[in-house]
Amino acid sequence: MAKTLVIVESPAKAKTIEKFLGKSHYTVKASVGHIRDLPKSRLGVDIENNFEPQYINIRGKGDLIKDLKKEAKKAKKVYLATDPDREGEAISWHLAHILSIDKDEKCRIEFNEITKDAIKKAIKVPRSLNIDLVDAQQARRVLDRLLGYQISPILWQKVRTGLSAGRVQSVATKIICDREKEIENFIKKEYWTLDLEARNKDNELVNFKLYIKEENKFDLNSEEKVDKIIEAIKDEKIIINNIDIKSRKKSAPKPFTTSMLQQEAYNKLNFATKKTMKIAQELYEGIDIEKETVGLISYIRTDSKRISEEAKEKSKKYIIDEIGDIYYKGINEDKEKGKKVQDAHEAIRPTYVDKSPDSIKEYLTKDQYKLYNLIWRRFIGSQMSDSLFEIINLESNINGFIFKASGSKMKFDGYTKIYNFSDREDKILPKIDEGEELVISDIIKTKHFTQPPARYTEASLVKTLEELGIGRPSTYSPTISTILSREYVKKEGSSLYPTELGKVVTEILENNFNKFIDVDFTASMENELDKVEEGDIFWKEVVSNSYEPLKEAIETATKNIEKINMDEELDETCDVCGENMVIKHGRFGKFIACKNYPECKNTRPILNKIGVKCPKCKTGDILLRKSKKGRVFYGCSSYPECDFISWDKPTDVKCELCNNYMVEKTTKSKTKFICSNEECKHTIIKDQQ
Repeated sequence: MAKTLVIVESPAKAKTIEKFLGKSHYTVKASVGHIRDLPKSRLGVDIENNFEPQYINIRGKGDLIKDLKKEAKKAKKVYLATDPDREGEAISWHLAHILSIDKDEKCRIEFNEITKDAIKKAIKVPRSLNIDLVDAQQARRVLDRLLGYQISPILWQKVRTGLSAGRVQSVATKIICDREKEIENFIKKEYWTLDLEARNKDNELVNFKLYIKEENKFDLNSEEKVDKIIEAIKDEKIIINNIDIKSRKKSAPKPFTTSMLQQEAYNKLNFATKKTMKIAQELYEGIDIEKETVGLISYIRTDSKRISEEAKEKSKKYIIDEIGDIYYKGINEDKEKGKKVQDAHEAIRPTYVDKSPDSIKEYLTKDQYKLYNLIWRRFIGSQMSDSLFEIINLESNINGFIFKASGSKMKFDGYTKIYNFSDREDKILPKIDEGEELVISDIIKTKHFTQPPARYTEASLVKTLEELGIGRPSTYSPTISTILSREYVKKEGSSLYPTELGKVVTEILENNFNKFIDVDFTASMENELDKVEEGDIFWKEVVSNSYEPLKEAIETATKNIEKINMDEELDETCDVCGENMVIKHGRFGKFIACKNYPECKNTRPILNKIGVKCPKCKTGDILLRKSKKGRVFYGCSSYPECDFISWDKPTDVKCELCNNYMVEKTTKSKTKFICSNEECKHTIIKDQQ
């Protein structure tokens, strides 16, 4: 009997969905992402023919395409079940083309979560392809190709091979460069604060601060001014003129959008955006729990905070049954002004609220548990009651100078019972009556300087890109990965710094293609793409309007930009021709070469020595190397004569028990030295200072 063919994007998703639908009636296959795309080797856009994209089958996918065609030919029905967004719609459109499915055929199914109910419900309501969604993706793809493939070659000619420009990545780099300029140009200002320690009638300590309005903050800008205030108050008592007691409530944060998940995972879990999205994809596609594959969270690329009525009801039941009815509030949805929230999407949420993180912890990796715990708690918390606080403010007027003391106490924990990742403590003031006198026991003056704006972290960059309307949920993580891998930006600790290369490339783009890396232009382009998605404008019109000024800028830039030498000169001379040696950049990374290269062929690789001799041959140096997949390992400089290799960093520390060499493993707080002998594994732990 002929089966129904369902095509999804990933093998993991295919495996999960096939279990839900059953192999007897359904065959589920994976396209493994796109099967057609623009060619890598050329522009692939026919500019003269109204920007017609020239799609080709992706190299290496021939056998997969043959298999999909074979399965489609014998299937009684084909459903395309790619992700519920522009990219997913475009993949389905390309699949329909390859499999000769009519454009009006009701072949498209979509779901926001990979659960049995969601999949079976989607199968019952197929629709035809949404060409407006497809066109929005095509417009983005063609615009990015025109920009990248026509500006990047200029950077190759004028700076170095392998560089790239992109509509979003170049703006992100510019934002980081602009912040660095702010920091470099920042002029610090001096200001002072004045605190009083006072004792009440029961000798209990209360801390008061001199109150200065924010607009007058820098009036107290010298020690001389502070000393005058001290002179005026030092012999006085503090008399409480006013006691203000207020109740304040704090509402639960909304469920996660993609950008908020990336920010919170970075801030709370120290996860890079790339890592967050990788783990979220695993949770979305399915985890094996008690011999059943379960998609644990809803679709992970969304800018909506909407929650389905069904999910609300399930969370309501969980909160009332497991936490208490006093903790249930329900979410008040408020659509953000100027944004169209897509009904096809929900916020990121758990698919089964009863699967609490701790109840399934044994089936998750350590990182999967951490991220699922964050998502689950954020969603449950979003449906819970406000937390309530009592705020007490004491005020005293001492010879015309206002001093204030404040305290706070939580009266009801509300949503923080579930979603609480901070170490907040109550600040309790002793019982004090209005008119009561307190004795000053200490006067503390402190000098401060204003601080420059902080450098961006991955989290704050994502937040800024979202606020400026640059990119979309699916673009933030790959954008950050790209600017790091291209070495436009480097990461030191949690901070993002522009490299010299990043500054040079940004300056070239600003001077020659300023419109295309302008924040407002890039944000308006996202709005244009939204209009295409909504069917309000034809996609090729958007492309054409953007291309005309680009064409002119490219012609001008090619003539005007002078070649820039980015070689790093070394303090050593070439033993062939006597010129200085420099660090050059090639297709496969950095290498050392003569300044006269390629006329002088004297070159050598850069050896990243770690300062340790090889424990095997005793003569070679241990080098830090990288595998083809980018994973760091350690090997001997005498390879292939010596085949020593280690994934852990060897040290010259000897094990005090067996005399074998020890390897080093470092975390934020500790450094461990572990014996390399599998039978010994003696460990020394040192705390980081």
